[in-house]
Amino acid sequence: MALPADDDVYQRIYAMIDSIPRGRVASYGQIAAQAGLPRRARLVGRALRELPPGSRLPWHRVVNAAGKISARAGGGEREQGRRLRAEGVRIAKGGRIDLERFGWKPAW
Repeated sequence: MALPADDDVYQRIYAMIDSIPRGRVASYGQIAAQAGLPRRARLVGRALRELPPGSRLPWHRVVNAAGKISARAGGGEREQGRRLRAEGVRIAKGGRIDLERFGWKPAW
């Protein structure tokens, strides 16, 4: 996983995202809180936008607090949905993911 040089905050965010298991999702806010950055969900979004091309980080497992795929520049929503479906995550009509069923609940 390639990381921006010397950026401890981004490293913590990326480590949390890398911990999300296949077939599970987490919200931007959940990732921020688990990285020790409560109320910094937008920072998680920024960190994801700054991922280097070709990163192997499972960015597609991060959704908004409503359990939906957030719109992004370049139309990555379709790719995110495709990747999540390939992992067995069901996306209901209207684009919502059942966070009770597919949400990540870390053991710590």
